Amino acid sequence: MIRTHTAGGDFGRLRAEFELPESFSPDVLAEAEAAAVDPIESVIRREDATDLPFVTIDPPGAKDLDQAMLIERTESGFRVHYAIADLATFVPPGGPIDREARKRGQTLYLPDGNVPLHPPVLSEDAVSLLPGEIRAAVLWTIETDKNGEPTSTRVRRALVRSTEQFDYETVQASIDAGTPHPSVEALPELGRLRRELAVRRGAVELQLPEQEISGDSDGGWALARRPRNNVDAWNAEISLLTGMCAAKIMIDARVGVLRTLPDPEEEAVNWLRRSAHALEMDWLEGVSVSEMLATLDPGQPESMALYADTTRLLRGAGYTAFDGELPDLTTHAGIGGPYAHVTAPIRRLVDRFATEVCLAVSEGRPVPEWVRTALAQVPVWMSASDSLAAKVERACLDQVEAWVLAEHIGGEFEAVVLRADENKAEILVEDPPVMAKCAGENLREGGRIMVRLTAVDVEKRKVSFERA
Repeated sequence: MIRTHTAGGDFGRLRAEFELPESFSPDVLAEAEAAAVDPIESVIRREDATDLPFVTIDPPGAKDLDQAMLIERTESGFRVHYAIADLATFVPPGGPIDREARKRGQTLYLPDGNVPLHPPVLSEDAVSLLPGEIRAAVLWTIETDKNGEPTSTRVRRALVRSTEQFDYETVQASIDAGTPHPSVEALPELGRLRRELAVRRGAVELQLPEQEISGDSDGGWALARRPRNNVDAWNAEISLLTGMCAAKIMIDARVGVLRTLPDPEEEAVNWLRRSAHALEMDWLEGVSVSEMLATLDPGQPESMALYADTTRLLRGAGYTAFDGELPDLTTHAGIGGPYAHVTAPIRRLVDRFATEVCLAVSEGRPVPEWVRTALAQVPVWMSASDSLAAKVERACLDQVEAWVLAEHIGGEFEAVVLRADENKAEILVEDPPVMAKCAGENLREGGRIMVRLTAVDVEKRKVSFERA
């Protein structure tokens, strides 16, 4: 693996460029400190669910733990207990924390430290579902049939206690060894069922390699491919299941906020079929995009090229708020049905509002006025923060790519062609895993080629390749 040990290679200039806040104002911190000691109690009674042996699954070292799960087999299928940190209990509506969160929209993740949505005294302590601690949570209990389809949903406020904090690799290793924790022993079976249902729904999953930045003790940065194991995918399915149940609650009540994505135009799908044909892939008539993608081997270059082309079908994602009348678009094409964000309130603003709608509807009471009056603005806040998050993530990757490659100008690398035009292409370099533009004529999508690094501009975060 190529590694950089660039002295002073920090992200301060990038943070300044995007005007990222360095901390929170004194009034926000003061309110957070007070709320951590004396949270708002917005309900008369909170169910005691501390006897349920919840566990969390997050990246190593994570402190802002939104979710804890327990999956049980039943005579009719499965019972999913999904506890979500009850952030709203700690955020007075209209107060300093609330106003600042509406500006930020979501937590931003940079290699040298996060820009959190909420003060760490809440996000990494009082609200976080840390192991061994009794925490306020919004508890979803979802009953499914033997195929993994939900048959009933309960959502209410509760007290919970996580018993273990795991990471993906640890859980995967225990499952592979046949010694999973009892709370997630049924996860593989339910996860596979939910993934099969996703394909039948028409959900589109792109298994493009993800880049990961890591630091070392010498102050340098390295690029690697982010591993995604089965537990990662199964864990995501539980979150998606909860989000789909939340969407149904809000659609039935005709009030809420959904994550939406329009279906691709027929011509766009036909274009993708032609792309698959050019890659010499068999795509039978009557086979959907989702079914086709599910047959691919992510490790093959032709598969990566088709995944890259499929991203053109997934454009126009956004948030849709409604109150009284259902919007024209209530579905998410990438998921294959209605969907809402409710499982990451510590890290994402919209989840707090959507969760409060679901709680109110489930309890048969009016949606809180502070939620209702803000609904129309939630898509605006989230759109702005999504845009910023994408720019910051890309800038961080571009910066590390430039640092990593700065001393290798003239070097040659193996690469896969993801997209190609007449005289240039988008490529994925194998090692280090860099996605970049490459000059060259008649490059074939899905082909493996050798490329030469021709230029690196560390200040502008640009690298240039040509076909070797």
